Amino acid sequence: MIKNRIKILKSYFSKHNIDGYIIPKNDEFFSEYSEKDRLKTISNFSGSAGYAIILKNRNYLFVDGRYTIQAQIESGKYFRIVQYEKIVNCKLFKNLKLGIDPKLFTSLQIKKFFLKYNSVKKIKINLIDQIFNNYSIKKEPFFSIKDKIVGENYKKKITRVVNFLKKNRLNYIFISAPENVAWILNIRGRDNPNSPIPNCHLFLDYKKNFFLISNKSKINKLIKDKKIKSSQVVEPKDFKSFIELFKSGKIAIDTKACSLFYEEILEKKFQIINIEDPIYLLKATKNKFEIQNMIDSHIWDGVALTKFLHWIKNINKKKITEFEAQKKLEFFRKKNKNYLFPSFNTIAGSGKNAAIVHYRATKNKTKKIEKKDIFLCDSGGQYKYGTTDVTRTICFDNPTKMIKNIFTRVLKGHIAVATSNLTSLNTGKQIDLRARKYLKKIKLDYQHGTGHGVGFFSNVHEGPQGISKYNNVKILEGMVLSNEPGYYKKGHFGIRIENLLYVKKEGKKKVFKNLTLAPIDKDLINFEQLTKFERNYLFSYHYLVYSKLSRFLTKIEKKWLASFI
Repeated sequence: MIKNRIKILKSYFSKHNIDGYIIPKNDEFFSEYSEKDRLKTISNFSGSAGYAIILKNRNYLFVDGRYTIQAQIESGKYFRIVQYEKIVNCKLFKNLKLGIDPKLFTSLQIKKFFLKYNSVKKIKINLIDQIFNNYSIKKEPFFSIKDKIVGENYKKKITRVVNFLKKNRLNYIFISAPENVAWILNIRGRDNPNSPIPNCHLFLDYKKNFFLISNKSKINKLIKDKKIKSSQVVEPKDFKSFIELFKSGKIAIDTKACSLFYEEILEKKFQIINIEDPIYLLKATKNKFEIQNMIDSHIWDGVALTKFLHWIKNINKKKITEFEAQKKLEFFRKKNKNYLFPSFNTIAGSGKNAAIVHYRATKNKTKKIEKKDIFLCDSGGQYKYGTTDVTRTICFDNPTKMIKNIFTRVLKGHIAVATSNLTSLNTGKQIDLRARKYLKKIKLDYQHGTGHGVGFFSNVHEGPQGISKYNNVKILEGMVLSNEPGYYKKGHFGIRIENLLYVKKEGKKKVFKNLTLAPIDKDLINFEQLTKFERNYLFSYHYLVYSKLSRFLTKIEKKWLASFI
């Protein structure tokens, strides 16, 4: 199937006078998780990030360190797998004309990746859609979230953004990222499989006039809620004529999120000012209402996960598959009336599969969990109202000394992050060093960031904050981040320990507080490697887990959880 699709794609090259075609992971809204997965359609690669570049005689798939093993398994038969960083000013091929869909790329991406040695040609029709266009597109309408849930009226949020425009002497802003539109208008939708994000854009002027760029069929509930008038909705096909109604002036766009397609339309009418969308930072610093809702969601999620961990640790006589395990976890989550759907596809890897950082088991592609296996489960949920993401690694038998020692070093890094002094260490780059410190002492490391930002009833991955070797964004009160160091031995095992944290101000200090509530497998810990401080942290954490969750557990589950204290 893939071979045939590639062949058909190449047959279009002469018609469009191109030497190759570039396919990104994202859709027109730059969603991480989309129903329109054109990259998978042409390459079979199911990871959350990557680019395929198909030339007349060669096919390349660019992925980051999380996906090198997975990409080789899924796409290696037809593609040369290349480390993602090599796409910058790519020298693997030169003097070629590469076709692109301008709705799927930003001008920044094109300049950074492809223009030094090659040229690009904008093709209005998407060539992958010419081959396959049977995507499942959701039609549910957008809906509003009440002020008491989000803690701030949408009119106040608009005022905050308008103040930014006035401060920077801007007339307009084009908010291209749908998650930022969701934040400013206090709306959500069901256009994406794992995020309650409404696929739309927003045009806002300095006088607080705003217009939603969306299919009108999605807006009925918002009109009924008096969130928006019918006259404030612009069909995407009418966008060009719509902007002719405005006076020329300075318009802010974020070239990291605004497509080349929209940028070229806007620049014909306005003076483009490239500036980071202020909503990213505003959205990242959650208020006390959002934090409290996330705390509640993590209690519900913690109950489900703890019940699951107890169940899977105590079914030694029955061998189950990875897929059966993830279905059981979903079963426990669904017992809560506030649970909606997963925040991403569950990663349930056993043995060598756990070494594939973003492995996905399916009904037809899964393995039985053996007693000797190390089992890694990374999962999350979307609740009314909060987003969760948690990883636990567990064993079913006595693990080797080597595995226990590595797990303990990962745990020491995890504790180091959670107990960071955010007054002196206020960027993710600084904190990332603490996470890797104990692994690096024995010359080990992991090829992914230590933490990402998390949205409030939104995307499970959210910027601008993060904990990585490269993130210099200041960590502020109200931000939510993941804490997930790990280690992966190809062909053998994978380890990751992930909690979500939020930043709280205590007196003059800023500290991390755990949102995630679930036990950490003590059978994998070499307690001799832990300092007194680390052992006390682990005791306090498990005491917190027990105090918050025990009343929702059965007597047997409660007794099991108490054994962690």
